Amino acid sequence: MKTNREIERIITGQHTSDGAGVKLTRILGHNTQELTDPFLMLDFFGSDNPDDFMAGFPSHPHRGIETVTYMLDGKVEHSDSMGNRGVISKGDIQWMTAGSGIIHEEMPKYEQGKMHGFQLWVNLPSHSKMTTPRYQDIPAASIPVVELENKVKVKVLAGTFQGVKGPVKDIIAEPEYFDIKMPENTELVVPADPEHTVFAYLFEGSATFDETGKQTLRASEGALFGQGDQVSVRTAGSKARFILIAGKPIRESIAWYGPVVMNTEAEIELAFKELRNNTFIKHG
Repeated sequence: MKTNREIERIITGQHTSDGAGVKLTRILGHNTQELTDPFLMLDFFGSDNPDDFMAGFPSHPHRGIETVTYMLDGKVEHSDSMGNRGVISKGDIQWMTAGSGIIHEEMPKYEQGKMHGFQLWVNLPSHSKMTTPRYQDIPAASIPVVELENKVKVKVLAGTFQGVKGPVKDIIAEPEYFDIKMPENTELVVPADPEHTVFAYLFEGSATFDETGKQTLRASEGALFGQGDQVSVRTAGSKARFILIAGKPIRESIAWYGPVVMNTEAEIELAFKELRNNTFIKHG
């Protein structure tokens, strides 16, 4: 018999700014890292005011993690120390494995309208923290969408839903990353590996995540789920749109300072010493 995962904790993001002054909502961060392993941070950025985002994220380093940028609206131009350059547009996803170290920048390209999206940080286990950096740049046209009979749509960015595989591959955390749209008065069941951490963030409408209809999420609320092998979702008089992410916990010590996440403070100190000495980049 399948067991529904109930909401263990509702998480409300905190308004903050990052980069050169980009206004965003930090949903996951230092205060949730022990609960959401392997996911370290989740930011939602969304505005139709250029003053909120045009300063962007100038050149900065990363080591020991993966950064996942998913654009809902707008465009971001990126470049890095390996010579990569490109644009992440509406509906695209970029899964960057920073590994041993990369220095990059992400700058918005304003063409009127909104700039909306998510950035997720995924931890790497100790044996992979110094791996060679790499990118998976996936255009929107390559991301499959499963439409059910009740008009629920599941965009499969990573993982598998009803036999349909997402384009992001070969990630240690074995992630599932779905963008789900539900019309009013619909139901959805999403299978979940019992060993994985499962989290959802609802950014449009409202939905309930249990059989009684009491555990309701509203826009701008996230939910960390407890044990079980599926997540059940229902809408009533409101439609809903949310992302659902799941991944395999690492269960290792975390030393985290700014854009660098390692296992020990000594490794953090070494990383910043290498930044000062211009020896941070190991592969180029």
